[in-house]
Amino acid sequence: MIRELLEARAGEDYDLYARTINPQFMRVLKTIGFDRVWSRAEGQYLYDRDGCRYLDLLGGFGMFNVGRNNPRVREALVETLELETPGSVQLGVSLLPGLLAEELLKRAPARLARILFTSSGTEAIEAALKLGRAATGRARVVSLEHGFHGLTLGSLSAGGDAHFVDRFGPLLPGFSRVPFGDLDSLERELRSEDVALFLVEPIQGKGVNLPRAQELCRRYGTLFAVDEVQTGLGRTGKLFAFEHWGLEPDLVTVAKSLSGGYVPVGALLMSAQVYDGVFDSLEHSVSHGSTFAPNDLAMAAGLATLRELDNQQLVERAARLGELLVERTRPLVESHDVVREVRGLGLMWAMEFGEPVSGSIAWRVMERMQTGLFAQLVVVPLFTRHRILSQVAGHDLPVLKGLPPLVLDEEDVETFAEALDDVIAKAGRPSRVAGLALRAARAR
Repeated sequence: MIRELLEARAGEDYDLYARTINPQFMRVLKTIGFDRVWSRAEGQYLYDRDGCRYLDLLGGFGMFNVGRNNPRVREALVETLELETPGSVQLGVSLLPGLLAEELLKRAPARLARILFTSSGTEAIEAALKLGRAATGRARVVSLEHGFHGLTLGSLSAGGDAHFVDRFGPLLPGFSRVPFGDLDSLERELRSEDVALFLVEPIQGKGVNLPRAQELCRRYGTLFAVDEVQTGLGRTGKLFAFEHWGLEPDLVTVAKSLSGGYVPVGALLMSAQVYDGVFDSLEHSVSHGSTFAPNDLAMAAGLATLRELDNQQLVERAARLGELLVERTRPLVESHDVVREVRGLGLMWAMEFGEPVSGSIAWRVMERMQTGLFAQLVVVPLFTRHRILSQVAGHDLPVLKGLPPLVLDEEDVETFAEALDDVIAKAGRPSRVAGLALRAARAR
């Protein structure tokens, strides 16, 4: 049925999406030339209907750590469907959730003793906020400026990026944010001893002394919560990014790649202190949950994903290839004065751009219009000329970001480094930059 339907309606992808789901997003894709019709995907590659292969450094925003359409995860899903397991009994349990929880806890610090499954990363964050408040009896939440934790109201309240927030306020009360690296500000917030949890992304918060932040949380009775939705499950060269600093959080959220990118899944790992503070009686045994979490398909995919990370040594591979990626792209800081910094941990990579030494007005315009002109100058040529998917990020300066599948190889790294060098060199030509900047300025 599905094969026949897809074959019969082939080529209608964008028109149908525009008519029924999000026409404005379709306009964006067509404007920047991203309106390819995709025919298949495998590992770190996407293929369009003309058979052209594209290197995927976007990775579904970090969903495909074990590669797109991983065959062993798919086999686990097919096997689970054929078993016709009695999942989601609701007033009862099945075996698969306990098995996945056991495997996750084996890999986590001993402080983390219980797991609550969700259907997404933002749901896991919402659970952390809700359970953290209940466990401590406190209402306030502190996070970092410019952090991103999801798009539901509680997650937005903790993140607060203006681009996502401005039209959806007012946000929830009781949320405060501190600047990156400012431990004094963090301690001032915690000193009142009314903060339930401090929520931080371990890489977004690179400017924060995380061990010291954890110590402050312990001192003032605040739960230390680490958002590993994007950084977890091998992305940074460790299974969890917090391992780089030897941390022992009270709350950890994971999602995205836990199912290999096949089905929605998320999880909140919590300490016994948090669990005992919320689920403290028979009456409170169902204080939080979700209809579809945990479902057997998601649990089977999670078990297969963890096995794939182990068997294929993808965590170690991420560490090794991440070092190579930085090694091959960091020299671009010297060869192109518009490249300000290259940074990375494992296969979470970023290149930050700034105004070149020449100080052209055009590049100043680009700096102010990062997601528009910058995308035209760098991201679009990477896609159209070199067939590489990437994304724009950044707050004050434009940033090119890469979250490739962990099955990336050395040849892919070399291809990307050479393509990036070519694109930046061409983008930096005065006539090219000036023309795009002028058009962009007129459009504002």
